[in-house]
Amino acid sequence: MASTVGVADVLAAPRWPATWPYSAADFARQDETPDRNFYAFERFVYHVDEAAVAALTAHYDEVFRQWDRPAILDLCASHVSHFPAATDSLRYGRRVALGMNAVELDANTDVDERVVQDLNADPTLPFEDASFDIVTNCVSIDYLTKPLEITREVARVLKPGGAALFALSNRCFPSKAVNIWLRTNDLEHVFIVGSYFHYAGGFDPPSAVEVSPNRDSTPWMGGTSQNIAYLAVVR
Repeated sequence: MASTVGVADVLAAPRWPATWPYSAADFARQDETPDRNFYAFERFVYHVDEAAVAALTAHYDEVFRQWDRPAILDLCASHVSHFPAATDSLRYGRRVALGMNAVELDANTDVDERVVQDLNADPTLPFEDASFDIVTNCVSIDYLTKPLEITREVARVLKPGGAALFALSNRCFPSKAVNIWLRTNDLEHVFIVGSYFHYAGGFDPPSAVEVSPNRDSTPWMGGTSQNIAYLAVVR
């Protein structure tokens, strides 16, 4: 059965539980070996469909222009951050990629600075308060086992009026994704990530938009998109 609820509807009028509703078991994983082992070898690949990558870059291009020379932090980054190229009308300030693999990060030409850090081992971001206009996370929130702590850190390092942009897809490495992600569908993922912002505090009420190519012609089955290039952004 096709869904009558879209991505934008999920966070339009959410009913949040009074307190953080998740347990430690929700953030357990099939593979609990140290993440540094899993990410020890570089993967120079896109983790979503190329059409989804292009759609995300186009969305970034629209959002980034709301700031003059935005300072941007990309969390869980790899060899590319999918930022639009700088132009006369889109200029950047500081750009930082934080990820797990130094070789991948060294190849990332979208940024000026690179930081190697395992956020599951240490969710504290190594930046001063109010350092960035924008914090991005591309299809990696499902691997973070301490999302509340990390989202609070995102709020801390954002400047007043800044924005966090977390992109979600329907792909993952199942062995490293948290349990609650594997038990829920695409629309529920939007609610879950929106709830991280809600319970962290320091953010405006979260919203979401689907940026998938062909989204108007691709069906949903229940809360699951049938689009191989599905992509949503929660902010």
